[in-house]
Amino acid sequence: MSAKIPQMNSIQELARFWDRHDLSDFEDELEEVPEPVFERPAMVKVPLSAHDVKAVKKIAKAKGVRYTDLIRDWVQEKVRAS
Repeated sequence: MSAKIPQMNSIQELARFWDRHDLSDFEDELEEVPEPVFERPAMVKVPLSAHDVKAVKKIAKAKGVRYTDLIRDWVQEKVRAS
């Protein structure tokens, strides 16, 4: 009888499991995934004036969010509106 890969919701538990097990023990459960499972976001540098950065940071602070999240939200809103 072959071993089964456990189903876990915790990345820490999964890491501990794979620290103690070998992938070759589960070959019959493996399948090739043709598309990337984890996709990294593209990073874009946008030059802004010091005045604009200060203004964005002030708005973000008032909203209780990180300024980078605020900029991303604004870009996503504009893309959806187009």
